Amino acid sequence: MTLSATRIEAFLEMMSAERGASDNTLSSYRRDLEDAADYLAGRQGGLAAAGAPDIRAYLDDIAARGFAATSQARKLSALRQFFKFLYAEGLRPDDPTGTLDAPKKGRPLPKTMSEAETGRLLDRAAEEAEAEAPENLAARRLHALVEVLYATGLRVSELVGLPVTVALRDERFFVVRGKGGKERMVPLSDAARRAMRNWLAVRSSVPALAESPWLFPASSQSGHLPRQVFARELKGLAARTGIATAKISPHVLRHAFASHLLQNGADLRAVQQLLGHSDISTTQIYTHVLEERLVRLVQDHHPLAD
Repeated sequence: MTLSATRIEAFLEMMSAERGASDNTLSSYRRDLEDAADYLAGRQGGLAAAGAPDIRAYLDDIAARGFAATSQARKLSALRQFFKFLYAEGLRPDDPTGTLDAPKKGRPLPKTMSEAETGRLLDRAAEEAEAEAPENLAARRLHALVEVLYATGLRVSELVGLPVTVALRDERFFVVRGKGGKERMVPLSDAARRAMRNWLAVRSSVPALAESPWLFPASSQSGHLPRQVFARELKGLAARTGIATAKISPHVLRHAFASHLLQNGADLRAVQQLLGHSDISTTQIYTHVLEERLVRLVQDHHPLAD
Protein backbone atom coordinates (compact mmCIF):
# COMPACT_ATOMS: atom_id res chain seq x y z
CA MET A 1 0.00 0.00 0.00
CA THR A 2 1.39 3.41 -0.96
CA LEU A 3 1.87 6.22 1.55
CA SER A 4 -1.07 8.12 0.05
CA ALA A 5 -3.35 5.08 0.30
CA THR A 6 -2.31 4.60 3.93
CA ARG A 7 -3.06 8.24 4.72
CA ILE A 8 -6.46 8.03 3.00
CA GLU A 9 -7.40 4.96 5.07
CA ALA A 10 -6.33 6.74 8.27
CA PHE A 11 -8.43 9.76 7.33
CA LEU A 12 -11.51 7.64 6.58
CA GLU A 13 -11.11 5.78 9.89
CA MET A 14 -11.06 9.12 11.72
CA MET A 15 -14.16 10.32 9.84
CA SER A 16 -15.98 7.14 10.80
CA ALA A 17 -14.87 6.84 14.43
CA GLU A 18 -14.74 10.49 15.51
CA ARG A 19 -17.33 12.17 13.30
CA GLY A 20 -19.71 9.30 12.69
CA ALA A 21 -19.67 9.78 8.93
CA SER A 22 -22.20 7.63 7.07
CA ASP A 23 -21.19 4.92 4.62
CA ASN A 24 -22.30 7.11 1.72
CA THR A 25 -20.18 10.01 2.98
CA LEU A 26 -17.16 7.78 3.44
CA SER A 27 -17.61 6.31 -0.06
CA SER A 28 -17.81 9.80 -1.52
CA TYR A 29 -14.62 10.89 0.27
CA ARG A 30 -12.86 7.71 -0.86
CA ARG A 31 -13.80 8.22 -4.52
CA ASP A 32 -12.70 11.85 -4.52
CA LEU A 33 -9.42 11.25 -2.71
CA GLU A 34 -8.51 8.18 -4.76
CA ASP A 35 -9.21 10.14 -7.95
CA ALA A 36 -6.78 12.83 -6.81
CA ALA A 37 -4.26 10.16 -5.72
CA ASP A 38 -4.42 8.50 -9.16
CA TYR A 39 -3.77 11.83 -10.89
CA LEU A 40 -0.81 12.62 -8.61
CA ALA A 41 0.61 9.09 -8.51
CA GLY A 42 3.44 9.97 -10.88
CA ARG A 43 4.64 12.87 -8.75
CA GLN A 44 7.15 12.43 -5.96
CA GLY A 45 5.35 11.52 -2.73
CA GLY A 46 1.96 11.35 -4.50
CA LEU A 47 -1.11 12.91 -2.94
CA ALA A 48 0.20 12.76 0.63
CA ALA A 49 3.13 15.04 -0.26
CA ALA A 50 1.32 17.25 -2.79
CA GLY A 51 1.87 20.98 -2.76
CA ALA A 52 -0.51 23.78 -3.72
CA PRO A 53 0.63 23.74 -7.42
CA ASP A 54 -0.08 19.99 -7.55
CA ILE A 55 -3.58 20.43 -6.17
CA ARG A 56 -4.20 23.33 -8.52
CA ALA A 57 -3.09 21.18 -11.47
CA TYR A 58 -5.49 18.45 -10.37
CA LEU A 59 -8.37 20.94 -10.15
CA ASP A 60 -7.54 22.18 -13.65
CA ASP A 61 -7.59 18.58 -14.85
CA ILE A 62 -11.03 17.76 -13.46
CA ALA A 63 -12.36 21.01 -14.92
CA ALA A 64 -10.94 19.97 -18.32
CA ARG A 65 -12.64 16.59 -17.90
CA GLY A 66 -15.97 18.39 -17.77
CA PHE A 67 -16.84 18.14 -14.10
CA ALA A 68 -19.43 20.71 -13.04
CA ALA A 69 -18.36 23.51 -10.69
CA THR A 70 -20.35 21.88 -7.90
CA SER A 71 -18.44 18.60 -8.35
CA GLN A 72 -15.13 20.44 -8.45
CA ALA A 73 -16.04 22.24 -5.22
CA ARG A 74 -16.97 18.93 -3.58
CA LYS A 75 -13.65 17.36 -4.54
CA LEU A 76 -11.73 20.37 -3.23
CA SER A 77 -13.71 20.15 0.03
CA ALA A 78 -12.67 16.50 0.41
CA LEU A 79 -9.04 17.48 -0.14
CA ARG A 80 -9.31 20.30 2.40
CA GLN A 81 -10.64 17.88 5.02
CA PHE A 82 -7.92 15.35 4.18
CA PHE A 83 -5.01 17.80 4.44
CA LYS A 84 -6.47 19.42 7.55
CA PHE A 85 -6.40 15.96 9.12
CA LEU A 86 -2.80 15.33 8.07
CA TYR A 87 -1.72 18.69 9.48
CA ALA A 88 -3.60 18.19 12.77
CA GLU A 89 -2.03 14.76 13.19
CA GLY A 90 1.47 16.08 12.53
CA LEU A 91 1.78 13.97 9.39
CA ARG A 92 2.79 16.98 7.32
CA PRO A 93 3.86 20.51 8.29
CA ASP A 94 1.40 22.46 6.18
CA ASP A 95 -1.98 22.47 4.45
CA PRO A 96 -1.53 23.00 0.68
CA THR A 97 -5.23 23.78 0.17
CA GLY A 98 -5.19 26.86 2.41
CA THR A 99 -4.49 29.29 -0.43
CA LEU A 100 -6.75 27.68 -3.04
CA ASP A 101 -10.03 29.31 -4.07
CA ALA A 102 -13.12 27.21 -4.59
CA PRO A 103 -14.33 26.96 -8.21
CA LYS A 104 -16.91 29.60 -8.96
CA LYS A 105 -20.37 28.17 -9.39
CA GLY A 106 -22.22 29.66 -12.30
CA ARG A 107 -25.41 31.34 -11.22
CA PRO A 108 -28.32 29.56 -12.89
CA LEU A 109 -30.73 31.55 -14.98
CA PRO A 110 -34.10 31.95 -13.30
CA LYS A 111 -36.96 29.78 -14.46
CA THR A 112 -39.56 31.83 -16.22
CA MET A 113 -42.57 31.55 -18.53
CA SER A 114 -43.27 32.95 -21.96
CA GLU A 115 -45.79 35.74 -22.36
CA ALA A 116 -48.07 33.29 -24.18
CA GLU A 117 -47.96 30.75 -21.35
CA THR A 118 -48.59 33.44 -18.76
CA GLY A 119 -51.52 34.73 -20.77
CA ARG A 120 -53.04 31.26 -20.96
CA LEU A 121 -52.64 30.83 -17.20
CA LEU A 122 -54.34 34.14 -16.44
CA ASP A 123 -57.14 33.43 -18.91
CA ARG A 124 -57.82 30.07 -17.30
CA ALA A 125 -57.87 31.65 -13.83
CA ALA A 126 -60.36 34.27 -15.07
CA GLU A 127 -62.62 31.64 -16.65
CA GLU A 128 -62.73 29.59 -13.46
CA ALA A 129 -63.39 32.70 -11.36
CA GLU A 130 -66.38 33.62 -13.53
CA ALA A 131 -67.92 30.14 -13.43
CA GLU A 132 -70.95 29.69 -11.20
CA ALA A 133 -69.84 26.83 -8.97
CA PRO A 134 -69.52 26.01 -5.26
CA GLU A 135 -65.76 26.53 -5.45
CA ASN A 136 -66.20 30.05 -6.88
CA LEU A 137 -64.79 31.51 -3.65
CA ALA A 138 -61.48 29.68 -4.05
CA ALA A 139 -61.40 30.34 -7.79
CA ARG A 140 -61.86 34.09 -7.34
CA ARG A 141 -59.18 34.17 -4.68
CA LEU A 142 -56.76 32.30 -6.94
CA HIS A 143 -57.55 34.61 -9.85
CA ALA A 144 -56.84 37.66 -7.68
CA LEU A 145 -53.60 36.11 -6.44
CA VAL A 146 -52.16 35.34 -9.87
CA GLU A 147 -53.25 38.66 -11.39
CA VAL A 148 -51.72 40.68 -8.54
CA LEU A 149 -48.54 38.60 -8.55
CA TYR A 150 -47.98 39.01 -12.29
CA ALA A 151 -48.90 42.72 -12.16
CA THR A 152 -46.52 43.55 -9.30
CA GLY A 153 -43.74 40.95 -9.16
CA LEU A 154 -44.20 40.66 -5.39
CA ARG A 155 -42.42 38.01 -3.37
CA VAL A 156 -44.91 35.31 -2.40
CA SER A 157 -44.62 36.21 1.30
CA GLU A 158 -45.43 39.85 0.42
CA LEU A 159 -48.40 38.78 -1.69
CA VAL A 160 -50.17 36.51 0.79
CA GLY A 161 -49.53 39.04 3.58
CA LEU A 162 -51.18 42.00 1.85
CA PRO A 163 -53.64 43.98 4.00
CA VAL A 164 -57.20 44.28 2.74
CA THR A 165 -56.82 48.08 2.55
CA VAL A 166 -54.79 47.59 -0.65
CA ALA A 167 -57.94 46.39 -2.42
CA LEU A 168 -60.36 48.71 -0.64
CA ARG A 169 -58.49 51.79 -1.87
CA ASP A 170 -58.71 50.54 -5.48
CA GLU A 171 -55.72 52.61 -6.60
CA ARG A 172 -53.25 52.06 -9.41
CA PHE A 173 -50.28 51.86 -7.03
CA PHE A 174 -49.71 50.71 -3.47
CA VAL A 175 -46.79 50.58 -1.06
CA VAL A 176 -45.50 47.22 0.13
CA ARG A 177 -43.05 46.53 2.95
CA GLY A 178 -40.42 44.06 1.77
CA LYS A 179 -37.19 42.53 3.04
CA GLY A 180 -35.49 44.45 5.81
CA GLY A 181 -38.64 46.51 6.36
CA LYS A 182 -37.92 48.51 3.20
CA GLU A 183 -40.94 50.03 1.50
CA ARG A 184 -41.42 50.31 -2.24
CA MET A 185 -44.22 51.34 -4.56
CA VAL A 186 -45.62 48.79 -7.00
CA PRO A 187 -48.21 49.21 -9.78
CA LEU A 188 -51.53 47.44 -10.20
CA SER A 189 -52.87 46.66 -13.66
CA ASP A 190 -56.53 47.16 -14.47
CA ALA A 191 -56.93 43.38 -14.69
CA ALA A 192 -55.47 42.95 -11.21
CA ARG A 193 -57.74 45.64 -9.76
CA ARG A 194 -60.81 43.99 -11.32
CA ALA A 195 -59.78 40.58 -9.98
CA MET A 196 -59.35 42.04 -6.48
CA ARG A 197 -62.76 43.74 -6.65
CA ASN A 198 -64.38 40.44 -7.67
CA TRP A 199 -62.59 38.68 -4.83
CA LEU A 200 -63.72 41.33 -2.34
CA ALA A 201 -67.33 40.84 -3.45
CA VAL A 202 -67.36 37.15 -2.48
CA ARG A 203 -65.02 37.69 0.49
CA SER A 204 -67.46 40.14 2.06
CA SER A 205 -70.25 37.55 1.88
CA VAL A 206 -68.42 35.28 4.36
CA PRO A 207 -68.45 36.85 7.86
CA ALA A 208 -65.34 35.01 9.01
CA LEU A 209 -63.41 36.47 6.06
CA ALA A 210 -65.03 39.90 5.96
CA GLU A 211 -63.68 40.86 9.41
CA SER A 212 -60.08 39.92 8.66
CA PRO A 213 -57.43 42.63 8.20
CA TRP A 214 -55.76 40.46 5.53
CA LEU A 215 -56.69 40.54 1.85
CA PHE A 216 -56.41 36.76 1.66
CA PRO A 217 -57.56 35.48 5.09
CA ALA A 218 -57.18 31.88 6.24
CA SER A 219 -57.52 29.87 9.42
CA SER A 220 -53.75 29.68 9.82
CA GLN A 221 -51.47 30.81 12.63
CA SER A 222 -50.61 33.98 10.71
CA GLY A 223 -54.25 34.67 9.86
CA HIS A 224 -53.56 34.87 6.13
CA LEU A 225 -53.21 32.33 3.34
CA PRO A 226 -50.02 30.24 3.76
CA ARG A 227 -47.69 30.57 0.80
CA GLN A 228 -47.51 26.76 0.50
CA VAL A 229 -51.27 26.62 -0.07
CA PHE A 230 -51.04 29.24 -2.82
CA ALA A 231 -48.12 27.37 -4.44
CA ARG A 232 -50.16 24.15 -4.45
CA GLU A 233 -53.23 25.88 -5.94
CA LEU A 234 -51.05 27.55 -8.58
CA LYS A 235 -49.67 24.20 -9.70
CA GLY A 236 -53.21 22.86 -9.93
CA LEU A 237 -54.18 25.82 -12.12
CA ALA A 238 -51.14 25.19 -14.33
CA ALA A 239 -52.10 21.53 -14.75
CA ARG A 240 -55.64 22.51 -15.79
CA THR A 241 -54.15 25.00 -18.26
CA GLY A 242 -51.93 22.36 -19.84
CA ILE A 243 -48.68 23.78 -18.45
CA ALA A 244 -46.19 21.41 -16.82
CA THR A 245 -46.43 21.85 -13.05
CA ALA A 246 -42.64 21.52 -12.72
CA LYS A 247 -42.32 24.77 -14.68
CA ILE A 248 -44.36 26.92 -12.35
CA SER A 249 -44.28 28.34 -8.84
CA PRO A 250 -45.05 31.75 -7.35
CA HIS A 251 -41.37 32.64 -7.79
CA VAL A 252 -41.53 31.72 -11.49
CA LEU A 253 -44.36 34.22 -11.96
CA ARG A 254 -42.21 36.86 -10.23
CA HIS A 255 -39.43 36.04 -12.69
CA ALA A 256 -41.91 36.27 -15.58
CA PHE A 257 -42.93 39.75 -14.40
CA ALA A 258 -39.31 40.92 -14.54
CA SER A 259 -38.38 39.14 -17.77
CA HIS A 260 -41.42 40.36 -19.67
CA LEU A 261 -40.81 43.96 -18.56
CA LEU A 262 -37.25 43.80 -19.87
CA GLN A 263 -38.33 42.13 -23.10
CA ASN A 264 -40.63 45.06 -23.71
CA GLY A 265 -38.05 47.76 -23.09
CA ALA A 266 -38.08 48.43 -19.34
CA ASP A 267 -34.94 49.83 -17.73
CA LEU A 268 -32.99 47.43 -15.48
CA ARG A 269 -32.90 49.99 -12.65
CA ALA A 270 -36.67 50.34 -12.76
CA VAL A 271 -37.07 46.57 -12.57
CA GLN A 272 -34.66 46.51 -9.61
CA GLN A 273 -36.89 48.98 -7.75
CA LEU A 274 -40.08 47.10 -8.59
CA LEU A 275 -38.63 43.78 -7.40
CA GLY A 276 -37.27 45.31 -4.21
CA HIS A 277 -33.66 44.26 -4.84
CA SER A 278 -31.24 46.23 -2.69
CA ASP A 279 -28.35 45.52 -5.10
CA ILE A 280 -28.48 45.86 -8.89
CA SER A 281 -26.28 42.77 -9.21
CA THR A 282 -29.22 40.66 -8.03
CA THR A 283 -31.37 42.05 -10.84
CA GLN A 284 -28.61 41.56 -13.41
CA ILE A 285 -29.41 37.85 -13.58
CA TYR A 286 -32.14 38.98 -15.99
CA THR A 287 -29.67 40.58 -18.39
CA HIS A 288 -29.89 37.46 -20.58
CA VAL A 289 -33.31 38.81 -21.52
CA LEU A 290 -31.79 42.17 -22.46
CA GLU A 291 -29.13 40.42 -24.53
CA GLU A 292 -31.78 38.49 -26.47
CA ARG A 293 -33.69 41.72 -27.11
CA LEU A 294 -30.55 43.51 -28.35
CA VAL A 295 -29.73 40.65 -30.71
CA ARG A 296 -33.26 40.80 -32.16
CA LEU A 297 -32.97 44.59 -32.43
CA VAL A 298 -29.80 44.30 -34.54
CA GLN A 299 -31.20 41.46 -36.65
CA ASP A 300 -34.43 43.33 -37.34
CA HIS A 301 -33.02 46.79 -38.03
CA HIS A 302 -29.35 46.58 -39.07
CA PRO A 303 -29.05 47.02 -42.87
CA LEU A 304 -26.45 44.23 -43.18
CA ALA A 305 -28.22 41.72 -40.94
CA ASP A 306 -29.29 38.45 -42.53
